[in-house]
Amino acid sequence: MKVANETTSEPQKNDSSFTTVTAPEIVCGGCASSITKAFADVKGVSAVEVDVPTKRVTVHHDEETSREKIVQVLDRAGYSAE
Repeated sequence: MKVANETTSEPQKNDSSFTTVTAPEIVCGGCASSITKAFADVKGVSAVEVDVPTKRVTVHHDEETSREKIVQVLDRAGYSAE
């Protein structure tokens, strides 16, 4: 079964940063959907890309959003980040 990757939106031009983490628990498109929804209301985040086959999550954000904040959001959604 092939699962498409999920992206919330296009990164904004004023975003100067992005963070990529690996979340080993990602196994399907449902996981990708859950992760993108978890970031929907996070201040400073403009886009989230979830690559299911590689289990990578890339978050496009402003300079004020820390890696620790991204890890916290993933943790609350039920996914660990490496």
